Amino acid sequence: MFTDIVYAMGQAPKDAGGGPAGGTDAFFSSFFPLILIFVIFYFLLIRPQSKKAKEHRTMLENLKKGDKIITSGGIYGVIDDIDPTTATIKIAENVKVKISRSSIAGLRTGE
Repeated sequence: MFTDIVYAMGQAPKDAGGGPAGGTDAFFSSFFPLILIFVIFYFLLIRPQSKKAKEHRTMLENLKKGDKIITSGGIYGVIDDIDPTTATIKIAENVKVKISRSSIAGLRTGE
């Protein structure tokens, strides 16, 4: 008698075909928030960061003698000599420093 009550409280099957109820609709509705979060991360984090890295790489490729720069360590200088991996910068009257080209943070503007 107790089992009759338990069966009576259960839900009726949604389809008589014997397959899982809700098939593909449940699959897509459960993964939609995950896909939405990935799209938001792409446009807010990944894309701007890769765009900034591309601009920095282009700036490093276009450096030439006489450009006023600032290093990632905060040193202001003028490029005196440059080769594919290093740059020699002049930071004072008789002071030249050889640095890695990748440590150049950017070009100085407004000076």
